[in-house]
Amino acid sequence: MREIIKPVINRSVMAVALALPGLSVQAQVKPPVAQFWMDVATVNMSVPGMADMEDAGMGGLGGMLGGVFGTTKLGFGTPGKWLDSALHTRNKPAGTEGTHAIPPAMAMGTSLPLIPVERGAAPRKEREPDEWEKPKGKLLFYWGCGDKVRAGQPRVIDFSKAGPEEWGRFMTGRFAPDRGAKAVPGRSVWPNERDQQRVPKQALLAGDHAVGGEGVPASLRFAVREAHDFMPKINMSAAGEAKDSVMVGWQTLAAAQGYFLTAMGARGEDEMIIWSSSEQPDPGWGLMDYLAPAKVKQLIGEKVVLMPNVERCAIPAGIFAGAEGAMVRMIAYGPELNLAHPPRPANAKAPWEPEWAVRVRVKSTGMTMLGMDEQHGGRGRTTREEAAPAQQEGGSGLGGLNPLNVIKGIFGR
Repeated sequence: MREIIKPVINRSVMAVALALPGLSVQAQVKPPVAQFWMDVATVNMSVPGMADMEDAGMGGLGGMLGGVFGTTKLGFGTPGKWLDSALHTRNKPAGTEGTHAIPPAMAMGTSLPLIPVERGAAPRKEREPDEWEKPKGKLLFYWGCGDKVRAGQPRVIDFSKAGPEEWGRFMTGRFAPDRGAKAVPGRSVWPNERDQQRVPKQALLAGDHAVGGEGVPASLRFAVREAHDFMPKINMSAAGEAKDSVMVGWQTLAAAQGYFLTAMGARGEDEMIIWSSSEQPDPGWGLMDYLAPAKVKQLIGEKVVLMPNVERCAIPAGIFAGAEGAMVRMIAYGPELNLAHPPRPANAKAPWEPEWAVRVRVKSTGMTMLGMDEQHGGRGRTTREEAAPAQQEGGSGLGGLNPLNVIKGIFGR
C-alpha cells in the first residue's frame, strides 16, 4: 500500500527521480476491492487390511481426528475431500453475507453460503509463568531418510530442565505464512454454522465459480481448471517392524510439487520421539501445510523437502523401538492458482487497481501406522482389552489392533 507522506517529501522524491536517469517512479498499486481464498485438501489414512476408510465412515476414529485436527489446516484429519473458503471486501470490512456459486460437478447444490466470522470475546488472561507446572519427560528428534541413525542424532530436550530459550531453539524450524482461507473477523467463510455439509467423495472443483454479496464486485467470476482440482489420495505403505528400519513408500502424484514426511510415537509415559524426512535438522512444525510452489522449490534446494519424483523414504532403524502407536504422516504440496481482474498491466509503470483477486491452494496428505505392514498381516502390539473395543467401534482386519486406541494413546485422549 502507498505510504502517506508529507507533500514536501513527495516533491523531493519526484525531483530526485527526474534527476537520475536510472531511477523510475514505481507504479501505483492498490489492493483488490475483494479477495477470495479457497484451500483445497485431500486427506487419506492407509491402514493395512481395511477398505477405504472414507467409505467406511471411520466411526469414532474419524470423529476424533476431525475434532482434534480440523479440516484442511493440519497434516491429517478425517479422510476425504475438504474445502475451506473465505471472502473479504474492502467495501464491508466487518464482513458481508455472500454466496459462492459452484460448478455442478461439486455435487453440493448450486452455491455455498459465506457467513461473516463473529468477533470473539476479550482474550482470556493467561496465568503467570510461575503458576505453570513444568512438564516431565523428554523429546527426541531425528531427521533424514536412510537405514541408520546419523552421527549427532538425536537432539534431546528434557522438559523438566529446559528453559524457554533452549525450548525455543529446539522448536525452531522453517515455515511459511498462512496466505489462505483463515477464519478471522472481517472475512466471510465456508463451512460455517449455517452449512457444514461434507464435500462428497465424487466432487470435482473444476468449472466456473462466482462470488457475490453486498460490497463484492459483480465481476468476481473465475474458472478453476483440472490442474487445480482436488489432488488424488496419497496411498502409503510402511514395510517393516517399528523397531527396524521402516521403508515408507507411496505412488507419486502428477500434481505434486514436492513431499515432506514426519513420524511420531511415544515410549512409555515420559518419552516422545519425532522424526522428519528433511536432510537438515528441521522438525517440520511449519511445513505440514500449504506452501507456495516457489517456497517448495526453495526448500527442495535446501534439502528439506523431497523432490516430486521421490517415491520412498526409509525411517532409520531403532528410532521407534518399543514405541506405542507410532505413526507417519506426509504431505504432497500441490499447485497454486492466483487470479486477478483486471490483470496486472504489462507495463510495470502503469497504475493497477484490481477489482478482485483469487487464490486457490491445493494439497494432499496421508497417514499410516508403523509396524502394521501387509506382509505381517497387520500385526501390532496390543492387549486383549485393546482388541475388544475394535469389534464395537468398527475396527476389523487389523489383527486385533484398534486404530482409535493407538491414536488416543499418542495424544493422551
